[in-house]
Amino acid sequence: MAARSLEIGPAGIRTARTIEILRIERGLAQRELAARVTALGRPMTNTMLSRIERAQRRCDIDDVVALAQALRVSPQALLQGTRAA
Repeated sequence: MAARSLEIGPAGIRTARTIEILRIERGLAQRELAARVTALGRPMTNTMLSRIERAQRRCDIDDVVALAQALRVSPQALLQGTRAA
């Protein structure tokens, strides 16, 4: 089996940027958003969130759903780069 590429594509980069923008707009520190996500049942550290926002860590679908819920937007809004809450 061939190894998967770790490169993050345009959708991943757009999602990462949208997560950061929404977090800042809501006045949340990375540790606060990570704590919200963890409280929703998806363990996440502020280091993990930082790496997601910098597009240095892949954000799987479970991360996207939990982050969207914590930011009070739809997962689609994160994927499409929609900033409206």
